[in-house]
Amino acid sequence: MAIHEDWNRKFCLLDARPLRSWDEGRDQGWQEVISLQERAAEMTDKNSSKNSTRRLLLLGIASMCSSSIAIAASPNAIAIQVWKDPNCGCCKDWIIHLEKNNFSLKVNDQGNNAARARLGMPQKFASCHTALVGGYVIEGHVPAEDIQRLLKEKPQALGLAVPGMPIGSPGMDGPVYGARRDAYQVLLIQKDGSSKVFNSYS
Repeated sequence: MAIHEDWNRKFCLLDARPLRSWDEGRDQGWQEVISLQERAAEMTDKNSSKNSTRRLLLLGIASMCSSSIAIAASPNAIAIQVWKDPNCGCCKDWIIHLEKNNFSLKVNDQGNNAARARLGMPQKFASCHTALVGGYVIEGHVPAEDIQRLLKEKPQALGLAVPGMPIGSPGMDGPVYGARRDAYQVLLIQKDGSSKVFNSYS
């Protein structure tokens, strides 16, 4: 009986080591699997971050290229500064008209009356926006082609004006006005406040 118990005890002790080693190996294996999963997740996050950064860089480069293309498309754009009411829709339409005709605009959504007074345009020729281009004052819905002609001919004058807001002039010719076209004149304003007809539309 003693021999049997001693043999059984030795057998259990001999078998306990491999069982413990197997359990330890299993736990270590799971830890390694978990560690690998965590490292894979970290690599995925890093790659995702790198990919996001790469996409942002590519988008930035594409934006710069498109901006360069836009600038290159209009190398001779005429710089003009505009003062207008921020809520005036016809002023915005006039600005679009100028942009379509190779003008590069700096727009101030305030100070129209102050700019007109500062630049010396008489109040009797007033409209809803005032502009400055090439040293000339532009008041109201003056067509782009008349401004271009003014800059080409360079007369001794203050600038051009279309007093009021005549329907049919650039910016006042949208669908809301239908086919209506009122006759109006573009005036060449002299530095002494006098004027003469620069162009007529009917």
